[in-house]
Amino acid sequence: MRLVIGASRGIGLALTAAQLADPGIDRVVATHRAASDMQGLDSLRARHGERLVLQELDGTCAGDVERFGAWLSHQGDGPELTIHAAGLLHDGALQPEKNVNQCDPDALQRLFQVNAIAPLMTARAVLGAQSRSGRFTFAAISAMVGSIGDNRLGGWYGYRASKAALNQFMRTLANECRVRHPQAAIVTIHPGTTDTALSRPFQRNIEPGKLHTPEQTAQRILAVLEPLGPAESGRFFHWDGSEIPW
Repeated sequence: MRLVIGASRGIGLALTAAQLADPGIDRVVATHRAASDMQGLDSLRARHGERLVLQELDGTCAGDVERFGAWLSHQGDGPELTIHAAGLLHDGALQPEKNVNQCDPDALQRLFQVNAIAPLMTARAVLGAQSRSGRFTFAAISAMVGSIGDNRLGGWYGYRASKAALNQFMRTLANECRVRHPQAAIVTIHPGTTDTALSRPFQRNIEPGKLHTPEQTAQRILAVLEPLGPAESGRFFHWDGSEIPW
């Protein structure tokens, strides 16, 4: 079983489709929020039937996460690969900050809730469904701008910091899982600039060939994640498989 968190659009939807296209994968669980546009997932379900299982989940809602964790625990073995693809960069008045004077406490709190806290709480729910000896991977989609060591331009305070927090959460969880789940790989991955609603307002200055389709990104992410084992746990990967400085 595979699991994609935030699967209704963009990279999450492409990851769901790519794994369903693999006949060796028996089932893909795809989560979505209640208000999501379900057109893409409904189309996949019509094509793949019971191999696609849809579950409602808002990672920022404690009740949703608890219910989902209980459901997952009754599905037999936990997912062999979980990818947390949900994230937030902009939404209406919430936009990336160009300078510190644009930082708003409520916007910062929302970015941390969606980009860092929700993936950690979802990971906790997934771990509750895993056996101690089981081999599995939990990967959260991060961003190059979340790298403190690579921060040379500044700006985008909330998004940068929330992705840095995500990286720290996953690194800390990886350290814990070396004892609790010694066969686990807990990682983060930068997907590259992808043509989705998240990046669309910021594509003007992207060099030719540097903007990838969701389908390309999904294939590259899976190529990095599928071979991983416990030796790679705690690392932050680029989509090409190289390692990014924290």
